[in-house]
Amino acid sequence: MTTTRSVLPAPGRSLRARLKRRPFTHHNRLAAVIVLLNIVAIPFAEPASMVLADFALAVLIRQQYVINLLFRLATSVPTHWPLRIRWTMGKVYHFGGAHVGAALCATAWFPFSAPSRVLTWIIAAILVAMIVLALPSLRARRHDRFERSHRFCGWTVLVLFAVHSVPSGGPLTVLVLLVVVASVALPWLRLRRVPVRIDRPSRHVALVWFDYGVTPFAGSSTSVSRNPLLEWHSFANVPAPGRAGFRLTISRAGDWTGSLIDDLPSHLWVKGIPTAGVGNIDKLFRKVVWVATGSGIGPCLPHLLSGDTPALLVWSARRPRDTYGDALVDEILAVQPDAIVWDTDRAGKPDLVTLAYQACLSSGAEAVICISNKKTTWHVVEELETRGIPAFGAIWDS
Repeated sequence: MTTTRSVLPAPGRSLRARLKRRPFTHHNRLAAVIVLLNIVAIPFAEPASMVLADFALAVLIRQQYVINLLFRLATSVPTHWPLRIRWTMGKVYHFGGAHVGAALCATAWFPFSAPSRVLTWIIAAILVAMIVLALPSLRARRHDRFERSHRFCGWTVLVLFAVHSVPSGGPLTVLVLLVVVASVALPWLRLRRVPVRIDRPSRHVALVWFDYGVTPFAGSSTSVSRNPLLEWHSFANVPAPGRAGFRLTISRAGDWTGSLIDDLPSHLWVKGIPTAGVGNIDKLFRKVVWVATGSGIGPCLPHLLSGDTPALLVWSARRPRDTYGDALVDEILAVQPDAIVWDTDRAGKPDLVTLAYQACLSSGAEAVICISNKKTTWHVVEELETRGIPAFGAIWDS
């Protein structure tokens, strides 16, 4: 296969096109809006009330039921509405910007909130430490440290904040704190250790099968762990139509995934409920192009199998049949006979932007959803969006 660069137009130069690139993502715009609203509130707001409001927003926007509700509302827009509206609604997965903006503002307000100075500064110091460890560069290099600090420091702040605020607060303060505590506790109340069956078509990939009474919806993800207090990893669920249970496609991408593929454990921990992810936005469009690299095929597969939204697949992988097994590849081709399957071992790395652009034009698709690593996803999404094609992909904000 070869790509034809000449069919790819130059990126737009308008302000709208420039705003499609980082740092002007919807995630950052949402964070900026939250910060701006807090600045506007400075002359007349009580610091303690603003801390409570921002703290509650930061926690609740990450709650699984809230996330599912946000996706349900956003994707309820009919496909006959103007594309620009549906394009914007498809950015619902940038909701993490509200978490970031609210957390920053709660931390900024905290030193001014205070019945107890010592406790106030202790909480503020913990919040600052959490923010520093959550900075994208540090989080990427030391994700395990970020995850554990966010979990245990978050629990500590929640307890200290209750001690700090309840004695001087009214019934509303107590009610909001109870809602926040319930939000944090709910996923852990559904913690369970479940049996799994693992197929290993190659040393690079494991297909992990679950059947513990839960059949998730297409476009959802499940968090799994081998040590629930230390480390969790989220993967896209792949349910099969008419079949109970689901599977996860896990590729070797670090110590945790590598040890799982090597060890083939008989049980894993799960918690919470299946939670909507970026793939859910496919229902906003009449037809989409799925662009996947490697094990990114996993999140695409349930949508391709269900056929709810007409689609065309572009999949780039190294020796797909050897790596992922004949059964999986045949399953894909059975529902996507026109799929573009690019073997990077034979043809080298493709120009995914051009492939996706050509696939959009030839198939009449309205949007592209890219499931790949961070660098590739951001590149494909930005390059297509600056050329006027709605494009979506994970933003690694959690």
